[in-house]
Amino acid sequence: MLEKTFEPKAAEPRIYAQWEDSGLFAPRAAKPSDGAADAYSIVIPPPNVTGSLHIGHALNNTLQDILARYHRMKGKAVLWLPGTDHAGIATQMVVERKLAAEGNIGRRDLGRDAFIEKVWEWKAESGGTIVRQLRRLGSSCDWSRERFTLDEGLNAAVRKVFVQLHKDGLIYRDKRLVNWDPHFQTAISDLEVEQKEVDGAYWHFAYRLSDGVTYQHPITFDEDGKATEFETRDFIVVATTRPETMLGDTGVAVHPEDERYKGLVGKFVTLPITGRRIPIVADDYADPTKGSGAVKITPAHDFNDFGVGKRAGLEALNVMDAFGRITAADTPDVPAEYEGMDRFAARKAIVARAEEEGWLREIEKTKHMVPHGDRSGVVIEPWMTDQWYVDAKVMAQPALKAVEDGATVFEPKSYEKIYFEWLRNIEPWCISRQLWWGHRIPAWYGPNGEIYVAETEEDAREQALSDYDSEVVLTQDEDVLDTWFSSALWPFSTMGWPEKTEDLERFYPTSDLVTAADIIFFWVARMMMMGMHFMDGEVPFKRVIINGLVRDEKGQKMSKSKGNVIDPLNIIDELGADPLRFTMAILSGTRDIKLSKQRIEGYRNFGTKLWNAARFSQMNEARRVEGFDPATVQQTINRWIRGELTKAERQVSDAIEGGRFDDAAGALYRFIWNVFCDWYLELAKPVFNGPETEDDEAAKAETRAMTAWTIDQTLKLLHPVMPYITEELWAELGREGPARDGLLMGETWPVLPDAFVDASAEAEIGWLVDLIGEIRALRAEMNVPPSAKPPLAFVAPDAATAERITRHRDLILTLGRVSELAVAEAAPAGAVTFVSGGATVALSLAGIIDLAAERARLEKEIAAFDADIGHVNKKLGNPNFVSRAAPEVVDEQRAKLAEAEEGKARLQAALKRLESL
Repeated sequence: MLEKTFEPKAAEPRIYAQWEDSGLFAPRAAKPSDGAADAYSIVIPPPNVTGSLHIGHALNNTLQDILARYHRMKGKAVLWLPGTDHAGIATQMVVERKLAAEGNIGRRDLGRDAFIEKVWEWKAESGGTIVRQLRRLGSSCDWSRERFTLDEGLNAAVRKVFVQLHKDGLIYRDKRLVNWDPHFQTAISDLEVEQKEVDGAYWHFAYRLSDGVTYQHPITFDEDGKATEFETRDFIVVATTRPETMLGDTGVAVHPEDERYKGLVGKFVTLPITGRRIPIVADDYADPTKGSGAVKITPAHDFNDFGVGKRAGLEALNVMDAFGRITAADTPDVPAEYEGMDRFAARKAIVARAEEEGWLREIEKTKHMVPHGDRSGVVIEPWMTDQWYVDAKVMAQPALKAVEDGATVFEPKSYEKIYFEWLRNIEPWCISRQLWWGHRIPAWYGPNGEIYVAETEEDAREQALSDYDSEVVLTQDEDVLDTWFSSALWPFSTMGWPEKTEDLERFYPTSDLVTAADIIFFWVARMMMMGMHFMDGEVPFKRVIINGLVRDEKGQKMSKSKGNVIDPLNIIDELGADPLRFTMAILSGTRDIKLSKQRIEGYRNFGTKLWNAARFSQMNEARRVEGFDPATVQQTINRWIRGELTKAERQVSDAIEGGRFDDAAGALYRFIWNVFCDWYLELAKPVFNGPETEDDEAAKAETRAMTAWTIDQTLKLLHPVMPYITEELWAELGREGPARDGLLMGETWPVLPDAFVDASAEAEIGWLVDLIGEIRALRAEMNVPPSAKPPLAFVAPDAATAERITRHRDLILTLGRVSELAVAEAAPAGAVTFVSGGATVALSLAGIIDLAAERARLEKEIAAFDADIGHVNKKLGNPNFVSRAAPEVVDEQRAKLAEAEEGKARLQAALKRLESL
């Protein structure tokens, strides 16, 4: 007999060990008959080696595991390939902090080789944390194939790709603007930049026009916006939030259609402090409606200005060093007093000087977004520096065409727009990082600055001999590659490329990729580019499934500072992995998933419902029977549940195949809770408890066997979503009846024939279910006490209904909680009527409820709904609320309105019935 409850804390480690020991995580052996459709492969988005399981990981890996388990049970050779990312900047930071905490010398004092050795030591000790946590979630990855983006095989792949792209002219070195982190002394990607709102200001500076030039500037306007008064000016006003960058200004931009400044285009201003003569240029970037309409241009310290500078042919002057300090290295006209000054100290000094010299015209306080390093927390500086780049524009074209032509599809399809927009406007990809932990760039420099790109130093020396008569000292580039570079090779490098391996032959291209929307361009697009370039034009995956973002129950982003983070490991400790997984699946159909612990607890109750149903079945001797054939069942309820199970199987299979995990979970929930537990087992009780006549014994035997068979098929359907509790029930229920062949995980997915759906049984039980449902709903609406059993009458039923009444009399009396069942020519006095199955049914409530009190209750509750509806309508009718409130808040109000209107309509119907008594 099953224990009273399932104990996940004890069961989950034991069950997971059984799965691993079984070898089922690895792809099954190849068969001679296998074709491309018999393999299913998916690569895990590699989590950072420094990471711990967060709720986003829980969502993403639950969905992948559902796919892997489903296709495995469908008989396919499944490869779910796991691994971790070396996470350059994050890992280097963790180890540097660890060294500091232990009182060790810093990274630079330690030296590169010794520091890298320390990082490898840290990885050996602590780098497996997230992999162990993924196991706790139930992830059925093939751990024997686990990869690391810095392992030897991937290192070889990265070097080969870099060298080949360099030969193809698609990797080159250039001086361009990057996101520079002055703390870590490295370029970082956009994904590593966090925009924070800060208190700041626009400082309005007056730049003096050169060569004695003046112009008429409008100062007053009529009601049509036409200038009516002018003043003569010998200056132009610009505004900036970063006064320190003015030292690098090389131009002022105005809009070409701005009438105020048309006559100044081509003229010059003299830059304060430096005395530098810089031109006024026309460019669409300048917005006439903002500020003065004139914009200072600092090409070396602003991404927009960099673009203006290129279009206008302006010089790009670096006025900061790698630490964010002012330097005159490129700009000798910067006074020596600013040399070495921190950028924020320089800001104060420049503002003070502007005020003192009279060219500060206004300080406009504002709140604005400022980029910060997500790891360092310091303000990021756009900075001109020499870096390595990939010609992403060229590589993007095949990747664009592949999605346009449908070789790779996105689910939901709407995410293709993000993919297209980024690739069609793609910029060169900066791939070098000024770090030590990572793939060191395979480029060596000769004594005269020549660059030799090669897979090994030996190959680089061979190249150098063409420039020198004898061997010379070569110095390898100090930089490492962007972490996303090695990740871009993940689908094929993890399967052994550049070697021609069996895994590549069998599992590439992969079937699906499950990932988040925020890395469509950082990772998905780059995998497409690299995969198509190096794998003969083949896409790396046929389908990209984008999962949503998990937020708190109010729709707010989770953050430690808000205290609204849900830790999946705490949930697993307290409630088990299955409720968390089921919650992730059933909520996965939206872009923003609103999650609360209470929802997860609700789906724990779902697991408990199934456990109790299995226990109830055991108590009623429902055991598996050797040779039982569900096609031969005779009892109406058994033919009905067979059909309902068949429909559920179709729904679940179609939903998982389509990547609609919410639909799959919803179908499972409805079948298990609403159909099997709430109705089938209730309808089976009279059979289980019936008299011991020959006919009744046959019905009992059939219903017991059908119950056991249905539970088995249900466990198979639910297993991909809730693997632990289903595996435990499979083992425990297998102790009786024919011996099991093995683990549930290795079972075949049920594919039930259409003939299992029995129309007559469906109509018969459907009629009964609808009738009982109507009675229960009416009792609830009319506030009938649970203990009360009012009489029920059918008004002039037809012959078929009369037969059904006779057949199901006992069930109607028991499940409907009614005292008697009659057939009448007219509805009795004091009865509330409703229509069910085409027949008029009357429930007599006279003397059972207090009509006056009930009328008052309903009117009061309707008034409360009216108040709620009025309040919400007022909000939604306010254009300011709808335009300014967060979308999730507006959606919440609309849902609240719909719920209130539905509740009001239900109560109004009840009141109308009451008034008819």
